[in-house]
Amino acid sequence: MRKYTLNIVLVLGCLALLFTSQYEMLDNYIQAVIMFVGINIIMSTSLNLVNGNMGEFTCGHAAFMCVGAYVSSVLSVLCYGSKFGEALLPEGSAMFVFPIIVIIGGAVASVFSVLVSIPSFKTRDDYLAIITIAVNYIVISAIENMPFIGGSRGFQGMKDTVWAMIDTFEIPWMMFWVIAFTMFTIWIIRRFITSTYGKGVNAICQDETAAEIMSVNTNKVKMLNFMLSAGLAGVAGGLFAHIVGYVNPQSFNILKSTEAMVMVYLGGMGSLSGAVISAVLFTGLMEVLRSQAIIGFLLSPATLIFPDWEPSAGVIKWIIIPLLLVLIMQFRPEGIMGNKELSDVFPGLKKYYTFK
Repeated sequence: MRKYTLNIVLVLGCLALLFTSQYEMLDNYIQAVIMFVGINIIMSTSLNLVNGNMGEFTCGHAAFMCVGAYVSSVLSVLCYGSKFGEALLPEGSAMFVFPIIVIIGGAVASVFSVLVSIPSFKTRDDYLAIITIAVNYIVISAIENMPFIGGSRGFQGMKDTVWAMIDTFEIPWMMFWVIAFTMFTIWIIRRFITSTYGKGVNAICQDETAAEIMSVNTNKVKMLNFMLSAGLAGVAGGLFAHIVGYVNPQSFNILKSTEAMVMVYLGGMGSLSGAVISAVLFTGLMEVLRSQAIIGFLLSPATLIFPDWEPSAGVIKWIIIPLLLVLIMQFRPEGIMGNKELSDVFPGLKKYYTFK
């Protein structure tokens, strides 16, 4: 029974979040922050599969989030919205169909990732980074030129699905699904990394040529790893779209990909625990930087030189994020956890949990 202690604590924690959200002990802002923490955990842990465990360098992870967001949004509106005419499904089915919609969005993003995984067979490092940046821009430009899904104006109507779930059975459904998919993401990545394919991924990271000599099918392993990573990013995109109720192509530009990279390198490449910790810290930092009082304090030295400079919170965000990435690379390139897990730092934890 002791080996299930951490699992039970996590389940009780999730139930506590749902209970406090249901009875409005947490206001809408705190609930939104918690849900965005979950989204960022999915993004950071999924990108960590490629940039950390496999040792590749991709810079366009937001492209797959964008594909998942738009596919899920269009399906959601078709099933329960009025944007394209009469809804295809009754409201009562929303709570059962919604996870399927999100998973389909992730599956389409996973298939789309083949555009990256195939070129990756012959490219690495800087060349792969350029390819993934190009894919990010291709996706955004393509969607901006699709007027039937809003084009550059964006797409909305996904809240109809959320309201359909709430009207059927009133609980904080989006909080529930974000928690469920976040836990599922951590579980499936843990299982994948400890599997035979996961060991192949780590072998490629160490030495791809040696991995091939040791009979690892590097092309197949790379493709599976890319597809899993992109699929989970697509799931994050679907959840994000339904939390906000609106998606715009520019919400998934290179800056969004940079956020995911910062979280990966802050936590430590190849560390699942580090990716989770960094996602929580990064989301908290971004929310703190929304405060004008804190911004004023941070910029007080600069205002002595530029007294009329009054940057917005959004501008400061995109000064801090790249600066944080530079500082990490300079002073702590291995990140918070390096390539270790919490169980490596605290071996006694191993007897309190199991992922089997």
